[in-house]
Amino acid sequence: MKCSECHSDDTKVIESRDVTDGEAIRRRRMCLACSNRFTTYERIERPQIVVVKNNGVRELFNREKLLGGLLRASEKTTLSKVELERLVSDIEHELYACSETEIRTAKIGDMAMSRLSGLNEVAYVRFASVYRRFTDIAGFEHQLSELRNSKVVRAT
Repeated sequence: MKCSECHSDDTKVIESRDVTDGEAIRRRRMCLACSNRFTTYERIERPQIVVVKNNGVRELFNREKLLGGLLRASEKTTLSKVELERLVSDIEHELYACSETEIRTAKIGDMAMSRLSGLNEVAYVRFASVYRRFTDIAGFEHQLSELRNSKVVRAT
């Protein structure tokens, strides 16, 4: 691993730690040439998943893009970044487990919404408003009605 400052190959690992439930390893490194400290992450390389958008455009699955949307939806809520990272890891794990090489955005959005509904209702509605592209208050009302109904079903 090259140093991020001086690009020397002479670095050593000074600390390793499992992150995201053992799905990755965080390594703190130190450059032996300039003493710069930096962090790297090691993840299992998996086959690429292609996301098919509503307009038919295909792009590679990007966990950071999903996390970014969830972070925006959960601003000023009690959800932490760690909880959202775990949520994204769960979704990512499920996507790879289904053995499909192409996934529609609708499936990924539904997976995120189902998990968010149990974590934080405000983040759920915010995410749904962007994902479902609400154009009026009726869309919000419908989504809130579905959320209320699912809470009633879970309670019984």
